[in-house]
Amino acid sequence: MDSQPHPSENSPACKRHPGETVLMETSAVAEMLNMSTSWVYREASKVGLKGYKLGRGKNAKVLYKRAEVFKWLEQQKVH
Repeated sequence: MDSQPHPSENSPACKRHPGETVLMETSAVAEMLNMSTSWVYREASKVGLKGYKLGRGKNAKVLYKRAEVFKWLEQQKVH
């Protein structure tokens, strides 16, 4: 059996530091943006920051890709 990693695992897009999270909870996004969690739930999708809903009902969570949050934040830069 071949123990070589899959080629895509070696691509720069797949390289992450150990322990680095890909998804962020709404509370972490709110803290990073210095906004309330209710603002994130209410306004984020309106301003172009898309979340991913995982689960159903009261146990559902909305998570955000860390890279997309930073990309969106960079786009908000005032020139």
